[in-house]
Amino acid sequence: MRRAWRGAFVIVTAAMLLTAGARGQDPIERIREGEIRDDLFTLAGDAMRGREAGTVDEMAASVWLAERARAVGLQPAGDNGTFFQFFPLERMRVSTASVITLGGKPLQMGRDVIVDAPIVATVDAPVVTLAAETLTGPDVKPELKQNLTNWVLAVRYPAARPAAAGAQAMRAWLRGLQKAVAVAAAAPAAIVAIVPEDANEQWVRVAISLPRGTYALDPDGTAGPRQPPRGAPLLYVREAALGGALAADARLTASLFTDTFTYPSVNVVAKVPGRDPKLAGEYVLFSAHQDHDGERYAVDGDAIWNGADDNATTAVALLAIGRAVSSSPGRRSSLFVWHGAEERGLMGSRWYVKHSTVPLKSIVAVLNGDMMGRNDPTTAALLGVLPPHRNSPQLVEMAMAANQAVGFTVDHSWDDPQHREGWYYRSDHLPYARAGIPAVFFSTLLHADYHTPFDNPDRIDVAKLTKMTRWMYATGRTVMEADAPPAFDPSFKLERCRDSTGTYCH
Repeated sequence: MRRAWRGAFVIVTAAMLLTAGARGQDPIERIREGEIRDDLFTLAGDAMRGREAGTVDEMAASVWLAERARAVGLQPAGDNGTFFQFFPLERMRVSTASVITLGGKPLQMGRDVIVDAPIVATVDAPVVTLAAETLTGPDVKPELKQNLTNWVLAVRYPAARPAAAGAQAMRAWLRGLQKAVAVAAAAPAAIVAIVPEDANEQWVRVAISLPRGTYALDPDGTAGPRQPPRGAPLLYVREAALGGALAADARLTASLFTDTFTYPSVNVVAKVPGRDPKLAGEYVLFSAHQDHDGERYAVDGDAIWNGADDNATTAVALLAIGRAVSSSPGRRSSLFVWHGAEERGLMGSRWYVKHSTVPLKSIVAVLNGDMMGRNDPTTAALLGVLPPHRNSPQLVEMAMAANQAVGFTVDHSWDDPQHREGWYYRSDHLPYARAGIPAVFFSTLLHADYHTPFDNPDRIDVAKLTKMTRWMYATGRTVMEADAPPAFDPSFKLERCRDSTGTYCH
């Protein structure tokens, strides 16, 4: 019976959407490619400067989205009758007033030396310079353990390593070295990566990204002030700043401490009230994030990381969906949330789940999108479809039925807990799923321009984005009109992998 019902559901829903569209009676026709393109080129244009969270650029983009939401007919649903819900980001960084001297050379923070992560540390120790192979090769000497205790280890970064992976390549190398040292020797007082000039591109990437520090959110208001970690620091030092090789009697002296700041970020929240008095108190939530990486290091002269696909695509898709819904409200109400600070760690969605502007239990489904405009025009991905990530079989069936109107070949493989990207865990549906709300995630997946300054609006397949927008809308319309909302699957689990026995593991 279940299989028969499912087949009938797919056929009837698809036929309804196709027939209504053909007659020009369905508001899906208000989702138009030209308007999506215009909005995309504005939101992802250089004037928005990459919309970095916690900056005036994110605020400018959010104000623009709120005004566009008003223009397409949406009503404010944020705090105090506005479109906005502000929340605090806590940033911690190594203070620029920290003092570091290596081999008698004072080093300027951010120009000559970078600290891998915020830390409080005091170091005054001699330096031993070793080749990386000494620590990671087969000939590690047993006496090395004694030699590194209370010493600073300096290792030259191998410049031949590829620079394409950005700052993460150098960080991965240094942290891998740290692990090797932990196996081969007692922990040194500090580890210093000497970065040669022929690795300058890697240095620039580290020097742009790491001084930003780390960001945190306390949505429950219970964590208290964040305390910086203490321990042995990992340092990157430009070889040119040292003026030559370190002497045999070189020492590192360092006094490292941290600065903490609180920055505002913001969710933009809008709604369309439902037309059915009995169901208008329930909400279908359409989700996106509007922030990206801002201004970073330049590649081929371009330092603005526009984030056209990530995630201006879905941000403007929500405007188009809002235009369609406001022209013909559903039985249930529609809620639109553009989450701030997603790139900082899903901050806006985490905040909204704890401080929702409608009762959290009234949200019956979350349709989230992230990166919806690249790759093969005939394929797309839907996550939250396969166990253990599937938290509502009925919502999945509604989404797959709605796809019949647009005809994507749907890739579910990135739902696999063993998938190396862990894609399910990297967008704003996740806090809602954790809260027990049925959720699915629309995407067209990664590409070579991901988190680079080449993710520009002229590289977006706007026709494909329009189809993705229609698919997302049609799924939401099905939920809006259904007599009963999609049920939550109590067997849902958030698991990242399987262990050697095949059992899901955290």
